[in-house]
Amino acid sequence: MTIFLQLLTSGIVVGMVYALAALGFVLIYKASRVINMAQGYFLALGAFGALAIAQATHLPFVLAVVASLLGSLVLGGIVERLLLRPMIGEPVIGVIMVTIGLAAVLRGGILLAWGAGNFGFPQLLPEAPLTLGPLVVSPVHLGALGLSLAFLGVFAAFFKATTLGVAMRAVADDQQAAQALGVSVPRILAASWAIAAMVAAVAGVVVGSLNGLNADALSFIGLKVFPAVILGGLDSVPGAVVGGVAIGVLENMAGGYLDPLVGGGTKEVAPFVALVLVLMLRPYGLFGTVEIERV
Repeated sequence: MTIFLQLLTSGIVVGMVYALAALGFVLIYKASRVINMAQGYFLALGAFGALAIAQATHLPFVLAVVASLLGSLVLGGIVERLLLRPMIGEPVIGVIMVTIGLAAVLRGGILLAWGAGNFGFPQLLPEAPLTLGPLVVSPVHLGALGLSLAFLGVFAAFFKATTLGVAMRAVADDQQAAQALGVSVPRILAASWAIAAMVAAVAGVVVGSLNGLNADALSFIGLKVFPAVILGGLDSVPGAVVGGVAIGVLENMAGGYLDPLVGGGTKEVAPFVALVLVLMLRPYGLFGTVEIERV
């Protein structure tokens, strides 16, 4: 039972990180019906950016993280303006190919600047584990969980209580109706990409605090988040949270119980097995909108 609770706790922590990264996927898809294949590299860039700013300016690491998040916000807006806006009206597959090209460019830039090695991340919390009943929990894991929950709460409030958040929801529901009511759709699309890039950077910082930095490992999380997005529903913000936690728990349970039986590897495979099953049984996800097409 203790092993189960330990795996469950770790899975929830990892799942909340996945939920943050999945939120970026959902924001872009809701606003523009585009699947951003470069999301994992925004995640890596945010984490490496925080480390680089801290080393170059000697700022306190918290301020370096804030600067990196603001930089990611600006980068997301620039990407939408220069690469995605000219693609308005083009087939969706063409836009997705643009995001794949963007992923290649970002990966090349990250490897050129930092290489493919592993980098340590400054620890803001003590490393000594805490004993909570039968569980042994790292303060870093608790901090990552708290930070993820805090940001998810902030974004939930943003979408419900701010003018921009409400406008983004309106554009996601019906672009033409929102435009008729005076909402600037291009501005909302730029905001969606900017916020999605910043959310990815937050997830990157959290992952860096847990596992350290590696360009390919961080960007691979963008792929591992895809099953979470499909499970929850591509256009559902609550689904991103539920799907992220579910996939985090699933892969931890698979790693804990199945890896010893088969020699390893199930932790990496389990999310994609879940992806195939969801696409077969419920292609719109648990909370996604079912679209009926008449021909």
